[in-house]
Order: sequence, then structure tokens, then C-alpha cells
Amino acid sequence: MHFDVFNGDADGIIALVQLRLAEPKVSTLITGVKRDISLLKQVDVETADTITVLDISLEKNIDALNLHLENKTEVFYIDHHRAGDIPRSEHLTTLINTDANTCTSLLVNDYLKGAYAHWAVAAAFGDNMTQSAITLAESVGLSKAHQEQLKALGIYINYNGYGRDVDDLHFHPAELYKALLAYADPLDLIAEEGSIFHQLEKAYLSDMEKALTAKVLADTSISKVVQLDDAPWARRVSGVFGNDLANQSPDKAHAVVTLNAVKADEETTYTVSVRAPLNNKQGADEVCIQFPTGGGRAGAAGINLLPETMLPTFIDTLNEYYKA
Repeated sequence: MHFDVFNGDADGIIALVQLRLAEPKVSTLITGVKRDISLLKQVDVETADTITVLDISLEKNIDALNLHLENKTEVFYIDHHRAGDIPRSEHLTTLINTDANTCTSLLVNDYLKGAYAHWAVAAAFGDNMTQSAITLAESVGLSKAHQEQLKALGIYINYNGYGRDVDDLHFHPAELYKALLAYADPLDLIAEEGSIFHQLEKAYLSDMEKALTAKVLADTSISKVVQLDDAPWARRVSGVFGNDLANQSPDKAHAVVTLNAVKADEETTYTVSVRAPLNNKQGADEVCIQFPTGGGRAGAAGINLLPETMLPTFIDTLNEYYKA
């Protein structure tokens, strides 16, 4: 049996779309919400013969990966997040690049020699790799109008991946992947009346309008931190809203702090999305790994459960890291 294991955001989904357009394969799909990255452990060691892993940190999946390699499962691992120590095994093939200006779909695009470059452009825009997306788009002759359309598609797909669980999402990432796979060119999807593109566009614009009321917790020349409520719409926009803020003020770091559900006997916690300054795309992961449940990549990272008591420390850490 073959398993495709992939992040439920734009980069993970579109990376797999490109691969399976080029190399069709019957597979079992393993995915989830954007922050559900410990996915490899969901693959039964005794069942899997081959596995493709896309856009989830190898460092966060190392235990499960080692079990599969010990069982002689063939694993193809493509990613741009923190990798840690990569195992040496004849059963592991890796395509990993943690450069802040690349993403998994761009790595797949290179692997496929640009066979589905329009999809890669959409993914890069969705992962807020704006300049990388524009560079690729111009290299394949996409007009400015088509670039804007693909940018919107990437953002909407990325937006769909954020939530506490899949019930928060408009489309389950596995079902969204299957729907997108029907289009060799994403521009055909965009042109189709009533398509998923247009459904997500309507939902995205509605949720982002609500985000304009976000409470500002801190705003300095170094960083801006805003807070969103414990609500499905807030969880859906937490990542794309962070990207939007980063694009508006590229010299500042940004954090979107979303309140998690509070149980009577538990401490209040937050989900945190961090964006490094676009003009200094490094360190977001270094900030987040200083806190329990933190991780990510240089340009964008997060913390799944930040205790309320640690919020002031987090804000101080963010400012300290990026101060001149």
C-alpha cells in the first residue's frame, strides 16, 4: 500500500496535486488541519509499503519515520521546515530545503521540471512566498492578471487549512485535494463558475472582514501582536491574517494570538501564528521553539498551546529577537 501524507494547507495540498498529476498513484491520504503536523504516526507500520511525505517537519515526525525505515518502508520526504538530524537510510529519499524563500510546492516544481508551474505559483503565493511566486510566474510568462488570480487561489486554499479541527474548515483537506486534482491548470478552476475557488473566496472575504476588529495587544517599531476570539472564523483567518499584516508592514514581526477554548479546570491558552519581518525572513522558528508546542520555519512559525501566563514573555521574546 502507498500512503500520501501531506499538510492540509496550500503548500501541502498543491505539492501533492503536482506530484499526482505527473505520477498518478492509488494511495491512502493522511492529512489534517494546518497545525496537525505529526501525521506520519497515523500510517500503520505493518501496512505501508511506500510513503510520500509533503510539507511537514521531519524533526516533528522523526520517531515515526525511524519506525518506518526500520521496517524497510520506502519513504520520499519533501519539505522546507526544520528538519533536525536527517536519518541515513537506503530506504529514505529526501528533497529538503529550509531556505526562507522556498516552499514544498516549489521544490516539487523543480523536481517535475516545471510540468505544473501554474500550480506551484499558486502555492507559493498561498505560503506568502510572494517574490518567489512572482519570479516563477514571470519565468513562465504569466500575465499580471493571471498572477493575481493564482495569488487569490493560493491564499484561499491556505485559509481553508486553519482551524482547531476539520470541523472548522469549509472543506476537508483530503476532499479539497481530490477536487483540485481534476484541474491540470488552476486557471481553468478559477474560470469555472461556481467552483471551489469562488466558494472559498466568498467565505474568505466574510471572515477577513471580521478580523479587522482584532484587539491589538502590542504595537512597536519592532513587532505587532493582535488577538482573535475563540471562534471558528477567527481560527480560519489566523494564518492568512498574519500574512496580510506582514505584507502591510514588511519591516515588523507579527503575531496573531487566538484564544483557545477554555475549560473550567484548565489554564487559558492561545494558538499563536508568528510571521518574521518580510524584509528579514528569519527567526520565527527560533522564537517559537522557546515555548512548549512551538515550531515552524524561519519565515513563519507558531505555538499550538501558549499558556496565558506566558503571553507577556512571548511578546518580550519576539521584540528581543528582532530588535536592531
